[in-house]
Amino acid sequence: MQTIQISLNSIDKVKSFVNDITKFDCDFDLVSGRYVIDAKSIMGIFSLDLSKPIDLNIHVEENAEAVLEALKPYMI
Repeated sequence: MQTIQISLNSIDKVKSFVNDITKFDCDFDLVSGRYVIDAKSIMGIFSLDLSKPIDLNIHVEENAEAVLEALKPYMI
């Protein structure tokens, strides 16, 4: 598992983020305070406080470089 910090501070950014990560066959969890939600769930993402950076846990064993490359626009 790998953890990075991301920023999803607009509706368009959330939509493109979900579109980008659904291409990968691995699990992504967003952690904000005591809440942990599936990062592939748009409704779940909108339940978080998006004004602050969010931790993204990536559960990937292979092809991690491609996943990180796709997430570069959202990383802080």
